[in-house]
Amino acid sequence: MIVFSASGAERADQIFVLTKYWLMGYVPTAVQPLASAVLSVVPILLVFPLIFAITTLLERKGLGRIQNRYGPNRVGPWGLLQPMADGLKSLTKEDIVPDSADKWVHLCAPLLLVVASFLAYAVLPIGRNMVVANLSAGVLFFFAIGALVEVAIFMAGWSSRSKYSLLGAMRAIAQMVSYETPLVLAGLVAVMATGSLSTVAIVEAQAQYTGIFPHWFVFTPWGFAGFVLFMIAATAESNRSPFDLPEGESEIIAGYYIEYSGFKFALFFLGEYLGMFATSGMAITLFLGGWSAPFSFLTWVPSYLWFFIKLLAITCGFIWVRGTLPRLRMDQLMHFAWKFMLPMTLLNIFVAAAWKFLPAGIVRWFGCAIFLAIAFVLLTRGLKRRGEFRARQYRFAE
Repeated sequence: MIVFSASGAERADQIFVLTKYWLMGYVPTAVQPLASAVLSVVPILLVFPLIFAITTLLERKGLGRIQNRYGPNRVGPWGLLQPMADGLKSLTKEDIVPDSADKWVHLCAPLLLVVASFLAYAVLPIGRNMVVANLSAGVLFFFAIGALVEVAIFMAGWSSRSKYSLLGAMRAIAQMVSYETPLVLAGLVAVMATGSLSTVAIVEAQAQYTGIFPHWFVFTPWGFAGFVLFMIAATAESNRSPFDLPEGESEIIAGYYIEYSGFKFALFFLGEYLGMFATSGMAITLFLGGWSAPFSFLTWVPSYLWFFIKLLAITCGFIWVRGTLPRLRMDQLMHFAWKFMLPMTLLNIFVAAAWKFLPAGIVRWFGCAIFLAIAFVLLTRGLKRRGEFRARQYRFAE
């Protein structure tokens, strides 16, 4: 039987931090800053692409179950080596570039997308004392880096010299800009609650307990609403179903990367999933307590395991939504962003501000919850009354 002492649990929690300091002891003082940066960055460059490979397998298996089919089951035992086969296929496929394309911009677009996705991980506290850059404005840095993704998408669509790719890029940018506003506003309530833009400070504010229950922001009315709004906007930002309009096969083929093949296409695929993991990690940081345990008696579990367990749960939610909901129309998507998401996030900011000044107690909790519920009902009924949200009608050719 394994007995977890306080010192043993602490060592297990800080094993990677202690290993880094141990390795730094063998590095000359002059190059220690560079070595520290390398030892912090390399694990991220290895772990999250590995999670990407595992997620693609889980997604294909999960969607197969949802659609009553097997999914990949040929490469390796139970199809477990399918990600390796996909990677080898992408490396060996021919790289085809249109004659009229801007060669350098065409090459740099997928690289910029992947670099921007990796930079977002710099401010995510994956575990206790496990953050690459503890910036005082970490949340601001995260959302600022997200703007590079739109630049990379525009570069891909414009450099291909294809009407389909340019149309897909414009639709993708319009969608991402529209949902980036509610994404930032939904996350702002956590900043207001802690009074800090530091991701580390936001997690530490939630890593406290009353009895056995944590102080996660998601357990407040404004925190729950902010988390739901943040995840909806994150789904649209990641171009995931039901917001995957930039890749509408029946309208614009494969979207902005239609003229990409081989390893360049794989980089776009990797960048999208890395962006999804990054926004999920920010949602965990802002609303789900980051690396903190869900109950006080589970604090002996290493903090980084809680972060990745929460990330796995959110990723499974993305897969479930993809296999369940149909794609929206472009007009429905834009109406939903500007006429529902934006007003709800603004009202949620007002509720979060009122929460700070109202006396603590059950009256404050139910008062804020009822206000948000009334706002939700009024907004949805108003949109239905004006015909913005209508049931789909399918007509067959005669």
